[in-house]
Amino acid sequence: MIAPSPLDTLKHHLNTLIADALRSATGITEVNANVITASKPEYGDYQANGVMALAKQLKTNPRELAREVVGELEKTNTALVERYEIAGPGFINIYLSDALLIDRANAILNKPDQLIPLTQLPQCIVVDYSSPNLAKEMHVGHLRGTIIGDSLVRVLERLGHRIIRQNHVGDWGTQFGMLIAHLQEITAEQGDLPVRLADLEEFYKAAKDHFDSDTEFAATARNSVVKLQSGDAAYLAIWEQFIDESMRHCEAVYAKLNVTLTRADLDAESRYNDKLANIVDVLDTQGLLTESAGAKVVFLPEFMGKDDAPLPVIIKKSDGGYLYSTTDLAAIEYRSETLKADRSLYVVDVRQSLHFQQVFAVARAAGLAADSLSLEHIAYGTMMGKDGRPFKTRSGDAVKLVELLDEAIRRAYALVSKKNPGLDEMQKQQIAEKVGIAAVKYADLSKNRTSDYIFDWSTMLAFEGNTAPYLMYAYARIKSILRKQDGGAASTRLDQVTEPEERELLVKILQLPEVVQAVARDCYPNQLSNYLYELAGSFMRFYEACPILKAEDAVRDSRLALSSLVAEALNQGLELLGIKTLEQM
Repeated sequence: MIAPSPLDTLKHHLNTLIADALRSATGITEVNANVITASKPEYGDYQANGVMALAKQLKTNPRELAREVVGELEKTNTALVERYEIAGPGFINIYLSDALLIDRANAILNKPDQLIPLTQLPQCIVVDYSSPNLAKEMHVGHLRGTIIGDSLVRVLERLGHRIIRQNHVGDWGTQFGMLIAHLQEITAEQGDLPVRLADLEEFYKAAKDHFDSDTEFAATARNSVVKLQSGDAAYLAIWEQFIDESMRHCEAVYAKLNVTLTRADLDAESRYNDKLANIVDVLDTQGLLTESAGAKVVFLPEFMGKDDAPLPVIIKKSDGGYLYSTTDLAAIEYRSETLKADRSLYVVDVRQSLHFQQVFAVARAAGLAADSLSLEHIAYGTMMGKDGRPFKTRSGDAVKLVELLDEAIRRAYALVSKKNPGLDEMQKQQIAEKVGIAAVKYADLSKNRTSDYIFDWSTMLAFEGNTAPYLMYAYARIKSILRKQDGGAASTRLDQVTEPEERELLVKILQLPEVVQAVARDCYPNQLSNYLYELAGSFMRFYEACPILKAEDAVRDSRLALSSLVAEALNQGLELLGIKTLEQM
C-alpha cells in the first residue's frame, strides 16, 4: 500500500486500507470497510465496523476475524496509522499518527486552498433552485429552496465540479394574461410603467380583484394569454417589461441573502414553450400516452392511488394547455441532451415529491433522460411559526422575504448595539447586516432539510448554541488572538500536539474535507453546519485547556498555527453555507 495521496481524505484512505485487509483476510472481493468517525476519544480517531457483516456472511467469530484483519493491516507500510485496537465483538479502533497529522496541517497552512482538495472525478451538475413565480414577490416559502440550493452549488463548485445553476422561474401561464391586461390598462392611464408595479404583491392582488369582479376584463385577460403564447410581438414586449421588473425584485433579495444566482442563470418555463409539442410526440411514439377525459396522460404501473386506481401524469389538458409536468420533461431532455449533465438536482419543496417521482419515471420510460444522468429531488420541509403552522403574517398572508430579512437586520442591530455600544454607527450597521442575514440562513441550514422547523428569532440570534452568531463570534475571537501575537504575523508552522485538546482539535480540522464530500454526495448542508459547531466547541476546549499567547515560544507559535488553521476551516466552511465572517464583533 502506498502512502496516502494529498487528495485523499482521512476517511477515504482508511476505507481503502481496511477494505484491502478485509479482502486479504477473507478472499471476498466485495467488502464494505464501514469506517466511521469515532464517537469518543477512547475509541480512537476512527472505527472500522465492516468485520461484523463479513463474519456473519462467513459464519465465523467476528473477533477472530478482526484479529486476522489487523494482522493484515500491520503488514502494510503506512505512515497514516499509529496503531489498531480490537474492541468489543469485532470493532477495529484506529489511532492516527501524530506526525502525519502535523504534516497535513503544515501543508494546508502553506496553501489554505488545499484544506478542501478537489475531486478527482469532476462532473457536470445542474442544480435547479429558488424558482420563484414571477407573478408575485418572493416570500418566505422561497427561502429554503434558495439558500439550500445555493449552499449545495458552493460545495459542489468548491470540489471542482462544473455547476450549471438553473433558476426555473414561473413566467408563463394564465396569470400572466391577467397581469398583462391589467398593466396595459394602468399604463394607458399613466403613460409609463406604473409606480404601483414596485410592489408586485399589491399589483397582483389588484389584477386578481379586477379579474374576479369584471367579466369584460376577464375575457380580455384570457385573450391576452392566447396572444402571448402565440408569440404576438406587442404582448411579448409587455411581458418582457413585466418580467424585467419582477427579476429586479428577485435580484435585490439574492443580493441581500448573498446568493450566487444571477440573471444569466434564468431558466424560465417559457424557454421550453416550443419544445412541449415534441414532448407529446415522443411520448406518443413510445406508446406511453393515453387519452382520459379529453386530456393526454401517462399511466405508469408503479403509481397507484386509492382503491388501486392508477395515478395519471397529465401531459396535455383537454383545452390544449400544458402543465408543469410537460415543462419539466422538456427541461430534463435539455439537461440530458444539450447540457450533457451527470447529475440534475431539483431543490424543491417536499410536497412536490410525487410530482418528481412521476416526472422522473416518465422521463426514464420515454428515453428523455440518458441512463448516465442521475435525477435527484432535493426535498425540503416547511418553515413554521411558533403556532406550528406555516409562517404567515397576522393577517394570514405570505411574509415577503425581503421584509423578513430587513427585520433580521433590525434585530441584529439592536443586539450588536447592546453588546458593543462603543462601535461607531457604520460598524454597527455592517455587523448587523452580516449577523442578521447569517442568523436566518444558518437557522435553516443547520436543520435536516427534510424536516419542518420552527422559526424563532430569539434562538437564531443567540450567541450560545448552534447558531450563526456563535460561530461568527468564535471566528472573530480567533482572529483577535492572532492579531495580538508578537510581530503581528501569523505563525505558519505546527510543530507539536502535546495535549489531548490540541490533538482532538487537529483531527477535527482535518475532517472538514470528508464532511464537504458527504454534503456533495447526500445534499444535506446541516452535516456541514453541525461539523462547524463541533469544530468551534473543540476550539473552545483547546482554548480553555491550552494557553496560547502566554505559552513558551515554540509552544505558543505551534498553538497560534493551530488557531490559524481553525480560523481557516471556519471561514471556508461558513463560506460554503453562504455566510460571511467578521473580523470583529
